[in-house]
Amino acid sequence: MKKNILLIVLCLACTATFAQRKKKTVKKKTVAAKQVAPAQQNTALQAQSAVPATATPLKPFDRPLDGYYKKTNILSAKVTPYPHLREADVAYAKRIWREIDLRMKMNTYLSSPKSRLIDVLMNAVADGELTAYDATPDPKNDPDGDSFYRPLTPEQAKSRMADSSVVDKFDKDGNKIGSTIVAGEFNPDSVVKFRLKEDWIFDRQRGIFEPRIIGIAPMVKPKAGSVDIDYQPAFWIYFPDARQVLAVKEVVNHHSDATGLSFDDIFMKRLFDSYIVKVSNDKDERIKDYAQGIDKLYEAEKVKKSLMDWELNLWQY
Repeated sequence: MKKNILLIVLCLACTATFAQRKKKTVKKKTVAAKQVAPAQQNTALQAQSAVPATATPLKPFDRPLDGYYKKTNILSAKVTPYPHLREADVAYAKRIWREIDLRMKMNTYLSSPKSRLIDVLMNAVADGELTAYDATPDPKNDPDGDSFYRPLTPEQAKSRMADSSVVDKFDKDGNKIGSTIVAGEFNPDSVVKFRLKEDWIFDRQRGIFEPRIIGIAPMVKPKAGSVDIDYQPAFWIYFPDARQVLAVKEVVNHHSDATGLSFDDIFMKRLFDSYIVKVSNDKDERIKDYAQGIDKLYEAEKVKKSLMDWELNLWQY
C-alpha cells in the first residue's frame, strides 16, 4: 500500500515539473514574438508607403481566345516523309535550278507581312533550328556554291541578308587610316526571289516521275557602286531539314483565312509559280549564258516540256 502511494506521489511531482517547464517555454516564445512584431510592422508600413496610393493589386491575367475556335492542327502538324528510294530504282534523274519571284501574282502570299517565308527561315536559323550554308563558290570543293559545304553561324547568315556600306576610319588627328565594311539592318521586304535546287527522279519501283527539292536559297542583289549585279543566293538551306519548320507555319491566303496550308504544303503540292534558270548539262551552262531577254523564258519552258515529254514517252496506250 505504501509503495503505491509513493508511486502516485512521484508521478504527480513529475507532471507538475513538466507543466512548469512547458509554461516557461511558451512565455519565452510569446515575448520573442512581441519583440519581432513591431519590426515587421515597421517594414510593412515602409513598403506600403513606397507604393503609390493609386496602385491597385495585380490580378492574374487570363487572355481571351482571339476567335471562336483554336487553331491546333497546324501547330501539331508532322511532315509526311518521302518514300524510300534506292539507287537501283532510279531509272532517270535530272537536276533543275529554278527561281520563285515573289512579285508574281501567284507567289504574293509568300511575302505577306503576316507570315513571310523569309521570316520563317531567318527565325529558324537564329534559333539554331536550321543551318545556313555558304553560297560562295569554292573552285575545289564546291564549284557552284550550293552543295552545303561550309556552314555559317546565325550572325554570318544575317549579315549576308543586310546591305553593307563602307565606312572610313580616322585617327585622333582626323587623318584617314583605312576603311571597314559595316553591315546594315535586314529588311525582309527586300527579298523578292528564292532559288530552288531539285532533282526530277523517275522511280521505276513505284512508276512515278516526281521532283524532290534539295535546297532553298533567298536571293539578294549586292551593291557595287554603279555596277549592276544580278541577284545572288545569300545562303543555302538544306530543304529536308527545313520541312518540319515549314510544316507548322501557316501561309496567308487572300481567299480564306482558314487555309490549313503550311509552307511545306506549298512546296510539296507545287502551289507556286517559278521559272527554270539552269538544267544539268555537260557544259555546266546556265540558260542566261546562251539565251537573253524573252528567249530565256522560252528556253525555260522548253526544258519544262522536255521533262514532261520524257515521262509521257514511257507509256504506250
